[in-house]
Amino acid sequence: MSDAKSTEQARRKPPQTKYDYSQGPPPVEINLSWCKACNICIALCPTQVFEPDRDGKPVLARPEYCTQCTLCWIHCPDLAITSNYK
Repeated sequence: MSDAKSTEQARRKPPQTKYDYSQGPPPVEINLSWCKACNICIALCPTQVFEPDRDGKPVLARPEYCTQCTLCWIHCPDLAITSNYK
């Protein structure tokens, strides 16, 4: 099943956003030294921007999908996520 999901995501177009991430920094910064790998950001992200690394901490897997919805950094209990655009 995970192969079908990854194939579907590869075909999916990024959502329209008012920010152009190709010319500047990534949409969000994750301070991995503050992160405790609770994965709240991964669970709450409506566009599935994050994926866990081998330690369970979030990494930006699809930064072009970020819509700056604020869910990840508002709900981060460690304040480890900050936006580069808002």
